[in-house]
Formats: sequence, C-alpha cells, structure tokens
Amino acid sequence: MIVRGEGVHVFDEHGKRYHRRHGRPVVRVARALSEARLAAAAERQMQVLPYYHAFSGKVPGPVTELAAGADALGAGARRARVLFANSGSEANDTAFKLVRYYNNARGRPTKKKIIARPWATTASPWRPRRCRGMADDAPALRPAAARRACASARPHLYRRRPARRERAARSSSAWRASSKRLIQREGADTIAAFIAEPVQGAGGVVIPPAGYFERVQAILKRHDILFIADEVITGFGRLGQPFGSHVFGLKPDMITVAKMLTSAYVPMSALYVSDAIYQAVADASAEVGTFGHGYTVQRPSAGLRGGAGDAAASTKSDDVIGHVQRVAPRLQAGPASRSPATPIVGHVRGLGLIGAIELAEDPAAAQALRPEARRRRLLRAPRAGARTDRPRAGWRRDRVLAAADQSTRPEIDAMLERAERALADTRGVG
Repeated sequence: MIVRGEGVHVFDEHGKRYHRRHGRPVVRVARALSEARLAAAAERQMQVLPYYHAFSGKVPGPVTELAAGADALGAGARRARVLFANSGSEANDTAFKLVRYYNNARGRPTKKKIIARPWATTASPWRPRRCRGMADDAPALRPAAARRACASARPHLYRRRPARRERAARSSSAWRASSKRLIQREGADTIAAFIAEPVQGAGGVVIPPAGYFERVQAILKRHDILFIADEVITGFGRLGQPFGSHVFGLKPDMITVAKMLTSAYVPMSALYVSDAIYQAVADASAEVGTFGHGYTVQRPSAGLRGGAGDAAASTKSDDVIGHVQRVAPRLQAGPASRSPATPIVGHVRGLGLIGAIELAEDPAAAQALRPEARRRRLLRAPRAGARTDRPRAGWRRDRVLAAADQSTRPEIDAMLERAERALADTRGVG
C-alpha cells in the first residue's frame, strides 16, 4: 500500500521507498509528488469558489483562465476551443461523441466508425475501450452491438519478419497499403475518424518509422476522415517537445490530453477541438437551441483549478521541456548499452523520457517468450529491487521504463541500474 510521495519516490505503509518509474506510462505523474505551490494554489481557490457547475451557459472563472493558459502551450492542432473533463477516458469519449455530432451536422450520418490501433491507450469508457483491442478485455467486455470500431496495423518494426524489417524502416508503404485495404473493406463513407498516440504507450512504446504519419494523414485527408491525436502520454514535454504532434509534424483535428495538465494532482483532462468541428457543432446546436453535452463535473471543482493552472504554467516557468531534452539522452543511452547482454532482450527503443525493453525467446527472430518461461523469468526479477509487473493473460512482452519529467541524471541512473539487475536475475531461468 502506497501512503506517501516525495519527489520521484513513493513509500509504502512500512516506510519502504520505491522509485516511481511507472512501468505503465499511461499512469503518468510527471511532476514531483511534493509540490507545495500546487497544493497552496488549490487551497486558495477552494476558499474563494470551491465548485460551480458548467451547465446553462455558465462556467467557474478559473476555467477560462486555464483554457487560455492551456491553449498558449500550443498543442499543434487546428484548434479553436477546449473542452475540459475529468480524465483522458472522458476526453476520448467526448471526442468520439463530437465525431458523430460533426458528421450528422454535415449530413453524413453513415460516417460513424473509428479506426484505432491494437493496444491503443484510448482508456476505459465503453466507446474508447471498444477501440483498444486488448486481449484482457475479451470476452467479458466484448460488445454485442454492431461493430463501430476497426483496427489498423501498428507500425512496430521489430515485430515484422527480419527479412522485411530493413525495407519497412526505409518506407511506410506497408502500413499505407494496410490502411488503404481497411478503408476499402469498410467503406470510406462509414469511417469517421482515426485515433492514434504519436508514440504508442501501452502498446509497448511503439515509435513510428519516418514517413508513417505523413502518409497516414494524406490518406485520412483524401477520404475525409478526422484525425484524433491521443496525447495523454506524450503531451506536455514527455518527448522533449511541447506535444508529440510537434515531434512528428501532426496536424490533428482534435487532441486529447490529461494527467500532465495537473500532474495528476487533481483529475482533469482537456479536448482541443479544431475550428471546422467547432463551427459545424455550434451551427447545428444553434438550430436546436442547445449543445447537448456535459458531465456533472465537466470542469472539476473550481477550487482545484488553481492547482491545475499552476501546473500548466510551471511547464514553461520551470523549463520542463528544456530539462527533458537535457536528461533524456541519459535514459535512451542506458538500456541500449546495458541490456543486450541478457539473452532474452530482443529490442530496446525509446524517445524522450519513455522507453521499452522487449523480451524474446529468440531475439533475432522476434519470437516471443513462451508464457511459462515469461512467468518464471519475470517473477524472479523483483529480487533485484526492481518492480516488474506480473505477466497476465494477453499481456505483452515489453518492460516499459518511464521517468518523471523532473527526474535528475542520478535518479535515471538508479532506475536503469535496478532494471539491469532485474534482467540479470533472469539469466539461467528456463
């Protein structure tokens, strides 16, 4: 049981300290766990206006200030408005809702399907969860309703056959052909949007090859398919730029962000919406007299907005992006120089302050560890003092390393040293 946090460390009920290295990057708290100014800012606002709803054309004052601050960070979208909610889950759910609203407003009611990639971090509400294709969801949560989501291939070079890897690395033609076949099979007039993370986090830190997004965006534009960039993991400096969209030259129609908006000090997310979508939705809403959307606490407690505003502003004032650019090479050089000596390490990859060590039975052939071998090896790893997720049905073979944005070089070195010891402890376990 974790009871306290300090900097990049957390402590359990017995006082034992753990490095908060987040084996799952989706669970992202980028700032220190003891930021007194964020707590103080929230306390100040709580004393003035702790809460007010966002219905009937009214919003609590701090929301407008935060919207201006968040917009000033520049998400890279062709955006006009920001919708706040409580989590990345709700942000993605709202994005899917607006996709339907937008196409209905334009007289294209058949465009409803969402293209997503397997193991996408689109979170857990019903519609986003249906897009993920995660094996641990089946069959309990398998939808009985008509299919509204379709899967696109992941641009994961290592998983391709060795003979095809080099060609795939030079060109994104394979994924372009896959996208074309998918659109042809489903029908462009039925596909509404494509959602993707710039770097796929829960899918194992999948970094797209050069030209991948350029070709995908051209296909989407040709077929009038919206592009939703899920920046919950990659936004606000994680990759060394304000957003992943900047790193890969993306021009999405909508962008979802979440935890780093407040460093998860309070639950909050945001959806950036383009001018075109906003205007179509606004015009359609004007005809019926209202915009039929909202959550009970769509903009969470106004008293917490002060803390959220401080967190977003400090991304600039603390030079978070500059710090990531300075320390990220340490993280990226570490696994590559330490891990390959271990027989089960197949592939090491990363960008910014996120990376992955992919395990394999036969690294050269990218053959996955047998489930029984994976269990025996990985359950030995915690003896080295490094937390390793217990394998479960359908889970991948990637060990993710994700450092907090304020991690220092010594803290990154300590994290890498624990990971190296955990991998070393798997040697000789068959």
